[in-house]
Amino acid sequence: MSFASPLFLWFFTPLVLLAVLVAPRHWRNGIVAFASLLFYTVGAGPSTILLLLCMVVNFLVGPYLEPDEWDTNRRRRRNLLYAVVGLDVAILVIWKYAGFATEQIAGFMRLFGGDFPVIELLLPIGISFYTFHHISYVVDIYRGERPALRQPVAFVTYIAMFPQLVAGPIVRYREIADQLPQLRTHRLDDIAAGFPRFALGLCKKVIIADSLSPVVEQCFTTPADEMTFAIAWLGAIAYTLQLYFDFSGYSDMAIGLGRMLGFRLPENFARPYSSVTVTEFWRRWHMSLSRWFRDYVYIPLGGNRSGAGRTYRNLFIVFVLTGLWHGANWTFLVWGLFHGALLIMERGFGWEHAPADRRARVGRRALTLLLVCLGWVFFRAADMGQALVMIGHMLLPDFTGLTAEVDTALNNQALVTLLIALAVVFLPAAPVTGPMLESSRTRTASALRVAVMVPGMLWAAILVATGTFSPFLYYQF
Repeated sequence: MSFASPLFLWFFTPLVLLAVLVAPRHWRNGIVAFASLLFYTVGAGPSTILLLLCMVVNFLVGPYLEPDEWDTNRRRRRNLLYAVVGLDVAILVIWKYAGFATEQIAGFMRLFGGDFPVIELLLPIGISFYTFHHISYVVDIYRGERPALRQPVAFVTYIAMFPQLVAGPIVRYREIADQLPQLRTHRLDDIAAGFPRFALGLCKKVIIADSLSPVVEQCFTTPADEMTFAIAWLGAIAYTLQLYFDFSGYSDMAIGLGRMLGFRLPENFARPYSSVTVTEFWRRWHMSLSRWFRDYVYIPLGGNRSGAGRTYRNLFIVFVLTGLWHGANWTFLVWGLFHGALLIMERGFGWEHAPADRRARVGRRALTLLLVCLGWVFFRAADMGQALVMIGHMLLPDFTGLTAEVDTALNNQALVTLLIALAVVFLPAAPVTGPMLESSRTRTASALRVAVMVPGMLWAAILVATGTFSPFLYYQF
């Protein structure tokens, strides 16, 4: 069930919000938990059983990971933590990467006339996200940062909360543990604050991202012998904008929905294309993923505390994992290695900080955007061959223009949308629109709220009703 579908927008969400609004406040978690499992079951079908099994195991293990006053059982707790995290990771690896791994082995065996069976498993929706939630839950308990949940309903609410279940933001347990007790009193205020944020995300997704989708598809599926400099750059730029408005739009909708249900979910984007360095980009892009890898991988590995060599090694490991987390394909691994190399280079040469000179900042910002745009080609390409063809044509100018198919996709509506979306490249780093809509009381914020809730929502609703929406891009991860 997509956030941008009529079923979700006009039936599911209003019914859930109405139930939360009129029911006694101690029913909130139960309503959210039931609605979340229903939401996931509609989209995932039998894969829901895997989610339920993972929740049962992690919930039952949680209390045994809590340290006592003198931490006399530390060794037992550590072994139990390794076991449950190992199980969570093993489930993710098997369902997400077994098919890819066996395909590579089978391809290698065919070189020598052999054969090898290829495993085919249906990837459960949101498995990468709920696996990270489970790991955060047990690790935060083990560290003594938050106590284990004793109420199954509260645990299901955290893990399966439908606004963030299938595509984030990734909510660390310690960020939401204090919100799970049902103490909410200002329910109408929460709905009033969350709805404009939800409306903003819907407009980003349906009006901008979906309008760019046909252009991106035509550019990236252009045969190698028809690829041109113009098509390659148009595809890269259009996808750079499509991915941002699609994913940040989803995050805005999730955060807005969470707020309407009484939860404050963490921010996920802060105008990443305004970044002056790649290091800054990763502080602004998919921020919840960056924070998760920092807290549960980078810092436990030693962070930057043991010299430059160890720091570079830790960054390398994090970005290998970041690439693989996004998907079982060589393109994602290369994308992760590309960004990891850029961060290591910036740190090695002392370029991770923005220069003080204004002209130098403009130049660095343009360079950062160019590098990010090149990286997205690997991220979007179906395989390495397609990625290298596009990158090659981006680096070798020609004057052959667009094919008829790409020219048709780039109609007047798509062209105007592309030019409007490009404004995000020139915006300052602050203020960030989403949080401003949710909490600011300035005239500018009030005008924006009216704009997204009246003409914006009306236009988006018309597009949804006509069936022109498409699934969110991060659903595949």
